[in-house]
Formats: sequence, structure tokens, C-alpha cells
Amino acid sequence: MDSGEFQLAPGARRIVVAMSGGVDSSVVAALAARQPGAEVIGVTLQLYDHGEATRRAGSCCAGRDIRDARAVCDRLGIAHYVFDHESSFRANVVDAFADEYLAGRTPIPCVQCNMGPKFTDLLALARDLGADCLATGHYVRRVEGPAGAELHRAADPARDQSYFLFATTQEQLDFIRFPLGALPKPRVRELAAELALVVADKPDSQDICFVPDGDYASLVKKLRPEAATGGDIVDLTGRKLGEHRGLVHYTVGQRRGLEIGGTPEPLYVVRLEADARRVVVGPRAALAVAAARLERLNMLGPLDGPLTAKVRSMAKPVPARMTGDRLVFDTPEYGVAPGQAAVLYAGDRVLGGGWIAATESVEAMGEDASLAASASA
Repeated sequence: MDSGEFQLAPGARRIVVAMSGGVDSSVVAALAARQPGAEVIGVTLQLYDHGEATRRAGSCCAGRDIRDARAVCDRLGIAHYVFDHESSFRANVVDAFADEYLAGRTPIPCVQCNMGPKFTDLLALARDLGADCLATGHYVRRVEGPAGAELHRAADPARDQSYFLFATTQEQLDFIRFPLGALPKPRVRELAAELALVVADKPDSQDICFVPDGDYASLVKKLRPEAATGGDIVDLTGRKLGEHRGLVHYTVGQRRGLEIGGTPEPLYVVRLEADARRVVVGPRAALAVAAARLERLNMLGPLDGPLTAKVRSMAKPVPARMTGDRLVFDTPEYGVAPGQAAVLYAGDRVLGGGWIAATESVEAMGEDASLAASASA
């Protein structure tokens, strides 16, 4: 059986494992339990428990998943505790998700969850339990560098979750461990099967775990009814081309669903103007971004050298440089949306990142103009 890397200091022995009820965190608990002399405690945060979300395959941190986490702990012979953090999750993740759409931005709830309930709250609980480290099932690597712990991409690029963990602070990184970062997902499932864990064949959780049927627009409109208010679809000159059913149905770079015909070339969503409730569309060339202003920058390494930047979870990192709070791309980047994150890398190492507050179009930069109207305040 593969051995987990928990990087414990001499004499340290208490490991708290964040358990969502899925196969990844369950295998982490198993690896921790195999550490010589380790005392392992499984902890699950109950984040929500409403309707179909508690029964849907692919959810996490709800009723069925809590039962699975407890069954795994019983199988491993370790303690298991459940803490109710539903109100914190609602305020810091779900409500924030809805508010971001109202403001014309494209949110990333998984990052917000890691920043709040999963890392901040759970880390505090682990310390209260006297833990020497907190271990999670995320696919990233923690590497001891010359200046301390560093965050690196997972060995398996198909499973890498570093984009969603860019906001991990240095203090958190010093305490958190990621034992699966060097393993491919098929090997993790093999380990679960070898240990006869009930979750060995359980489907992976979905990105937006709190949306029961994947219809996030309906959830936003339920939480914020004003999200259903329609408005105009206009071109770059302000000329009305059609009407929309609410900004929640649109994101920067979107092409389908505009329901605008008779145009000489395909149109894309270029920006969302929340105050005017307008969807601004244009040709693909209008999506070209030369730079982005970042806010709430989190630094895990030096940003004064060559780096690459990833501006969407599924995008490839591209060459860029930081100038103050501005991220300047070496070549035009497309689909850069306020509300998303820009994660910065030096090779496989995560240097940190920030939230995209505004973008600067290639045309505006060429004219030495101010930040484009895609800024969302």
C-alpha cells in the first residue's frame, strides 16, 4: 500500500482529516491511520442539508455523505466528529454566489468554500482538537522549500486542484497536508477498494455541490428574486439588439443563448453592466484582454520574475507579468471575467493569485485608455 506523506515534525502524532464523505478524503484517513503511532480524528462539516441536495449523487457534506464518512471511520477504527457550519456556508458561499451574479460577475464558489468553511473554520477546529496537522483530499502538493512550505500542482495534471486553492495562506499551508498530491486518481480508488471502504466506487462530487440539479440560475433567482429582472442586449455602440431574461443567465465569453439573429458574424458576451442591467455583446475580437486588475492578492511566492497565469479553471496557464496590481498578458487572453480568479505559477509552484476586479481590452490598452467598462465594483 502507498504511504501518505504527512510531513510531521518529530513527536507529532495527532492528525485531523477533513472528511467530506467521498473517496479522496476517505483514503487520506486510511493513509493517516497507517502512519506509525498516529492518532487520527475524522472531522466533517455539515454545510447544508436541503431537499434533493442531500440525496443527489455527487453532492458533499450533507446527510448521505456524513453517513459515509462515519462508516469509513468505523471501518478504520478512528474517531469521527460532525460540526454544523450550515449558517457559515450559507452566508460565505451560497449568498455570496448569488450576490456575485447580481453584480454581473462570475463567481467561483469552490474557492470561497476553501477560504471559509473548509480551511479557515476547519483549521480552527483542528487546532482546538490539538492536532499537529490537518489533512485533506485535495489534489495538490505541499513541498518543503528553502523558505518554508510551498504549494505545487498535483502530479496528475488531470486532477490538479491548485486553481481552487490559490487563496491558501502561508499560515494555513504550514499546517495543512495534501497526501494525494503525488497519486493518480485510479490508484486512489484502488486503495479504497483494497481497504474495503464503502465509498470506493462513489462518484466524485460536483463543482457546485449545493445546486441540487445543476440549475444554478434557478437557485440564484430563488435566493435573489430580482435576478430574474430582464434588460437589453446591446452592441458595443449601445445599440439595442434584443432583450434578456436576467444577467444570471450570462457570463463573459458566452456565445449560445443570446437569441440574436441576422448578424454578419457570431456575437459573444463582452461584459455585463449590472447597474443598467445590460448585456453587452460583440465579435470575438472584442473579448481580447491585454491586462487585468487583481484585488485581494494572496502571495505564496515572489511575483517579480517570469510567471504564468491561469484565469479560468479549465484554461492553460499563459505567460504574463505582474505590475503592481495589474496582470499583463504577453499575448491577448480571451474569456477573462470579473469575479473569476487569476492564479499565478512559476513552473509547478503556485505563487498565489487574486480576484479579477476589472479587465483592460487590447484596444483600450493600445489607446492608453483607462480600465475598460468591464470593471465590476
